[in-house]
Amino acid sequence: MIEIRRSEERGYADHGWLKSYHSFSFADYYDPQHTQFGPLRVINEDRVAPGMGFGTHGHRDMEIISYVLEGELAHKDSMGNGSVIRPGDVQRMSAGTGVRHSEYNHAAHDTTHFLQIWIMPNQTGIEPGYEEKRFDAEDKRGRLRLVASSDGAEGSVLVHQDMRLYAGLFDGDESATLALQPGRRAYVYVARGRIAINGQTLETGDAAKLESVDALALTQGEGAEVLVFDLP
Repeated sequence: MIEIRRSEERGYADHGWLKSYHSFSFADYYDPQHTQFGPLRVINEDRVAPGMGFGTHGHRDMEIISYVLEGELAHKDSMGNGSVIRPGDVQRMSAGTGVRHSEYNHAAHDTTHFLQIWIMPNQTGIEPGYEEKRFDAEDKRGRLRLVASSDGAEGSVLVHQDMRLYAGLFDGDESATLALQPGRRAYVYVARGRIAINGQTLETGDAAKLESVDALALTQGEGAEVLVFDLP
């Protein structure tokens, strides 16, 4: 079964300095049909205005992945980490027993466009942790590059959940397939561009849920950047 959800069906919030699309129920947006998909709890497509950001706030028992599409995002947390992530970087923060952090766009003129992804962990009360890795465009070109996993395979960031997250860039004849083991499901999110998922065309902001499917095939990409979640 493949269920397509179009970009315009997502929740939307305009806070002035922050414009955010919600793929799943979040904050004031609630849709009982879209609260989570397996352990995938949040995909927020955020645009942060120049000189603005999220002040210090707390999280517990959540795996939080940040994936920058345009601009820069400065991060500071109560574990002592401080960094600036850019397109190609994947940041993972395990909130565990509790962590506080802030995220800012310090640019004078440029908007920061990024994806905020929350994964529910398979164990609670762990020690908070932080990690970031860089995956250059050539490493994702015409293939699905593993960027997050439960075992840190292939240099991916470590997530405390039985899941694997892939990122890929596709144009023209470039294609990729991913086999799904029995009992597994997949969630495909098109961060930009256009691409066919098992023959169905998706565009920027669209997503596909795949269940009871042996494999997914990505074809006919047009400037596409795609995230694929392999989930229990």
